[in-house]
Amino acid sequence: MELETEADGKLEAEVQTETIMEMEREVKTQTEGESVERDPESDTRTGEVKRERETEPVLVCVSGSTPLLWRSADLRLVRERMGIVGTLVGSLARQPRQNCRLGRPLQLLLEEARLLKDTGRAVLVKGAESECDDDRVNVEVEESYTKHLQHSYEEQGRLALEEKKRVLQRVMTERFRDEALTDQPIRERLSSLKSSFSFPRSAMMVQLCTARARLGYAPDEHDWLAADWTLPRDNKQEVRYRVYQDLRQQGYYITSAGKFGGDYLIYPGDPLRFHAHFIAVCVPIKSESPISDFLCLARLGANVKKTILLCSPSETESEGVIYTSIQWSGMV
Repeated sequence: MELETEADGKLEAEVQTETIMEMEREVKTQTEGESVERDPESDTRTGEVKRERETEPVLVCVSGSTPLLWRSADLRLVRERMGIVGTLVGSLARQPRQNCRLGRPLQLLLEEARLLKDTGRAVLVKGAESECDDDRVNVEVEESYTKHLQHSYEEQGRLALEEKKRVLQRVMTERFRDEALTDQPIRERLSSLKSSFSFPRSAMMVQLCTARARLGYAPDEHDWLAADWTLPRDNKQEVRYRVYQDLRQQGYYITSAGKFGGDYLIYPGDPLRFHAHFIAVCVPIKSESPISDFLCLARLGANVKKTILLCSPSETESEGVIYTSIQWSGMV
């Protein structure tokens, strides 16, 4: 009997396997048929919509003097199409109390935001704090949010009460199976649960509405959201921007190099796939620096296995940027 049962089980498993394989073949055949019968006009329209999204300028939110990107589509576009890396500085909604993995917004370097603006790839908009400059509060929005919180609190309290009832009923059922125990105390507690149960507000879950990031993206809002570039353009800022612009034109990916004692880290490709090869230090063409500063930079570059690159823009923009590499080879 055991052998017959085992044989029947194997036969049933083989039948199920064949059935699943046959279903997969049918699905594959249907998919191939749909792909053959696909409308070429639909593919053309989809491609046109995709190209329009790629050519649409991204929205850079200027919060004080910090340029930020909030929309996930903009983050993907600037990284894949424009080589802009930036730094994620926001917390994750499901893991807000940690800083190992961060999320939106994406903080841009000042040079990154300026390059996007100068090339027409971005539109600068005012930060969310500009909406709160006036002390007047939108009473309707506040009342609507308060009603939403109250409704959410009542709904969560009702669900918590039902869960408490289910727990007591499960305990009562287990006691009913054991004849030695009585379920009278649990029945009394269950009957008075509705009047005695209280759901604390501190235990209420609150949903954070961050989809729009407090910014309106409708076309009619662009006029009053438009912001001018208010950052001062001193000599040091101009030197950094010209170096950044020249390196980006050569196809390098660039991030901040503050922890390496330089201005930029230069990558041959996306930083997720490559290590940085150079530490760029922006130096005006006619500036003077003590030799000890260059020795410190060379030693630092040798310790982190990177080449120090002195970047000096020429006096005229047509002549480009002069690059000088420094490597530590030991004491003479």
